[in-house]
Amino acid sequence: MSDLETKPSDSTAAGAQVNPVENKFTDRLSHILGDLGKNGIFIALILVVVLFSILTNGILLRPQNISNLIVQNGYILVLAIGMVMVIIAGHIDLSVGSVAAFVGAVSGVFAVQWGLPWWLSIILSLLVGALVGVWQGFWIAFVGIPAFIVTLAGMLIFRGLALVVLGNANIGSFPAEYRALGNGFLTNLFGEFQLDPLTLGIAAIAIVALFVQQFRTRRARQSYNQEVEPFAWFVTKLVLVAVAIGLFAFALATYKGIPVTLIVLAVLVLIYGIVMNRSTFGRHIYAIGGNLHAAELSGIKTRRVTFWLFVNMGFLAALAGLIFTARLNLAGPKAGDGFELEAISAAFIGGAAVQGGVGTIGGAIIGGLIIGVLNNGMSILGIGIEWQQVVKGLVLLLAVAFDVYNRRRSGGR
Repeated sequence: MSDLETKPSDSTAAGAQVNPVENKFTDRLSHILGDLGKNGIFIALILVVVLFSILTNGILLRPQNISNLIVQNGYILVLAIGMVMVIIAGHIDLSVGSVAAFVGAVSGVFAVQWGLPWWLSIILSLLVGALVGVWQGFWIAFVGIPAFIVTLAGMLIFRGLALVVLGNANIGSFPAEYRALGNGFLTNLFGEFQLDPLTLGIAAIAIVALFVQQFRTRRARQSYNQEVEPFAWFVTKLVLVAVAIGLFAFALATYKGIPVTLIVLAVLVLIYGIVMNRSTFGRHIYAIGGNLHAAELSGIKTRRVTFWLFVNMGFLAALAGLIFTARLNLAGPKAGDGFELEAISAAFIGGAAVQGGVGTIGGAIIGGLIIGVLNNGMSILGIGIEWQQVVKGLVLLLAVAFDVYNRRRSGGR
């Protein structure tokens, strides 16, 4: 009888010796799979790039084309930064394309017709954009009109004002310093080289900064006994990102160096990333989008946050208008057409939730890059604009459907 009792206990003991290892492996695997799910948008970007690289026989990844991708889509990426903040707060802005066109037209008057210095023209134009944001933010935050209605009206108002300023004609050309905002490059600052040393040096600094920041974050989490990802997976991700940065920098260094537009974008991503992740204002934006009533009860001044959110959106729309005008060296009546749709698509494809409260600056940038790669790749393949619109619409629909599916699976509505 005792032998019969000891045998199950032995097997149980043996199982107890195996279970910790199995559990540890299962935990690591689930962590990796969960991490891949969180970074699904980045994986989607890689897949889109690989697909069009194959379809275009490598033309997509040529150094000149990679540089053009940044320059051609810079204004959309700028708009996406502001748009994702608006969407996180539970609002929408349909006027950004018209505001960009209006500010571009105003800058043409300042720089070309009035002959103001290029830097003063840019500053005054950005102030005009901020004032547009003040106008729209007042109606939304303090009068209480839904953002959809206010910005829909703004789309019509500022498109009309752009036509008034232009007189249904084009304004150009702009000073060389102004044009550098959309077409300039930092190249040959240390002499002529086959590979631009400044670009490679900045990439090396970025990689080192990335490693330092990630290791510090990991140690901080461990010091608070928070769960961290497996070390091997942590290092693997860092190495892959470092390789991607290195290849991207190599392509830019081979062509003309760093575009000025990329520098503007990098500064914006850094600043707004800190604002959204580490500032009180950013936490309030997430709180308002998550639950407006709860945010008000917790003491958040929701009207003030909403007001400044749209002032910021007006400023970024103005900056996007300047970049677009500088790239074309022309302020025209058709500028800004469809910009709002591209920016909204970038935010949603990048993971922003329709209900608000969810989204990141990095996700919006990646969403914008996906749209840019789609546009560029289909243009190289000679696909007509009508089918390009169909493809982008399907991508947007699938991105939002995926967000809805995830919410339902996690128990949300």
